Amino acid sequence: MPSSGPPAPSNRGRPLDDLDARLLRELDAAPRVGVLELSRRLGVARATVQARLDRLAGAGVIATFAPTLDPVAMGYTVTAFATLEIKQGRGRAVLEHLRRIAQVLEVHTITGPGDMLCRVVARSNDDLQQVLDEVTQCADILRSSSVIALSNPVPLRVLPLV
Repeated sequence: MPSSGPPAPSNRGRPLDDLDARLLRELDAAPRVGVLELSRRLGVARATVQARLDRLAGAGVIATFAPTLDPVAMGYTVTAFATLEIKQGRGRAVLEHLRRIAQVLEVHTITGPGDMLCRVVARSNDDLQQVLDEVTQCADILRSSSVIALSNPVPLRVLPLV
């Protein structure tokens, strides 16, 4: 029977070696650096750096080469987390609804009291009320609760895992 979906990369979950770790740290420190400069900094051939980058990207370790955007710098100074309880079996419909709301930055399906956890941003508390009202316009959302983040002392980070 054929599988549904793309095959997982064979090296997914493979531990990173020292060169991978050094390469990722250099990219984190200077995301716009070129392959030639990376090879100079790491003391390895340009082809080695390119092969490592291709392998790390292919394995999903490097998820994107896109810039990291800062919502606060773009005027979205309020961050909140909304926990949603949804009707059983209606998760796909709720996700389609949430994907249409630009201020919904992330959605996680969760265990515990609630079914989905959403990170949302807004320009002000009044704007946040409008965003949350738009989120809960979906009839498949039974209940919601939200909290406003006051600060972000440990922003999303992955590099310490390397």
